[in-house]
Amino acid sequence: MLLGAMFGIAIGIILGLTGAGGGILAIPALVIGLGWTMTQSTPVALFAVSAAAAVGAVDGLRKGLVRYRAAVLMALLGAVFSPLGVYVAHSLPNAVLISLFSGVMVIVAIRMARQASDNSPKHAGDEQPWQHKNCMLNPQTGRLRWTLKCSTTLAVVGSVSGLLTGMLGVGGGFLIVPAFQQLSDIKMHGIVATSLMAIALISASAVTGALFAGAHITATGGMFIAASVVGMLLGRILSPRVPAKVIQLGFCAVCVVVASYLMLKTWM
Repeated sequence: MLLGAMFGIAIGIILGLTGAGGGILAIPALVIGLGWTMTQSTPVALFAVSAAAAVGAVDGLRKGLVRYRAAVLMALLGAVFSPLGVYVAHSLPNAVLISLFSGVMVIVAIRMARQASDNSPKHAGDEQPWQHKNCMLNPQTGRLRWTLKCSTTLAVVGSVSGLLTGMLGVGGGFLIVPAFQQLSDIKMHGIVATSLMAIALISASAVTGALFAGAHITATGGMFIAASVVGMLLGRILSPRVPAKVIQLGFCAVCVVVASYLMLKTWM
C-alpha cells in the first residue's frame, strides 16, 4: 500500500502541473509498479485522475481560470463515448491494450515536444491571425467566442477524449491540453484548469461505466486514489513556479521512457 501511495502522489503532482500527464502516467504506475493488468488498472487510474482533477478544477474555478462551458460541452460528449471505450477495452487482449497505450504516449510526447519548441520568443510578424484559431477569446469580455467552428472543435475533442478514456484509462487531458494550445488563444494556466474540469467529468463517467462492467477498487487502489489527491494539491502549488517549457519537455521524456519500457516488458 505504501508503494501505491507513493505512485499516487507522483501522479497527482504531474496532473496538477500539466493538466495532461496524470492520466496517461497513472496506468504505467499501476502496471509497472504494482504488476496489475490494464483492465485492473483502468478503473483505479480513472478514479484517481477524476478525484485529483476535481480538486484542481475547484481551485481553477475559484481563481476564475476555468472555461466551464467549454469543459461541460467536452465532458458531455466524452460521457457519451466513454462506455464504448470501456466495451472495446474488455474485448481486447492485455498486450494489445498496452501496445495501443504505448503508441498514444509516444504521440503525446511528440506533440508536446513540438509545442514546447514553439514556445520560443516570437516576433510580432510571426503571430498567426485570429482567423487561424478555431476558438478565440473576445477581448472585450474575456470569454470564448461561441462560433460553429469552436463548438464543433470542442465536441470532437470531447468525443475522442471520452472514447480513449474508457478504452485506455488516460483521462483525456493529453488530448485536451494540446488541442487548446493549438486551436485557441487561452493562456496555459487557463488551459490546464479547463482541462482538469473536463477530465474530472469525463473520468467520472468512465469510472461509472467500468464499475457497472464488473470492475472493483482494492485497498491498495484506494490508497493510490487518496494519495493522488494530495499530489494534485502539491502540483497546483508548484505550477505557477515552474516554467511551462520545463514541464513539457520533462513530461515528454518520461512518456518516451515509460512507453519503451512497457513495450519491452510486454513483447520481449
